[in-house]
Amino acid sequence: MAQQSLTFQGVKTVEQVNQITTALMMLDGVDSAEVGRHGADVDGSAKRDALIKAIEKLKLGIKVS
Repeated sequence: MAQQSLTFQGVKTVEQVNQITTALMMLDGVDSAEVGRHGADVDGSAKRDALIKAIEKLKLGIKVS
């Protein structure tokens, strides 16, 4: 199981954190996701670009790197 870290800019609310957590956990290959206002640590086999696309699809205006 691989771990990947993502960094966020622009996450302001708990609701946004919850939306990001749900989006990541719904992806195939994600075993767990620890999400906070400044980033996420994701365990599993999902590809990094798939994680970023899932967050961008939410259209929350968040920068992900």
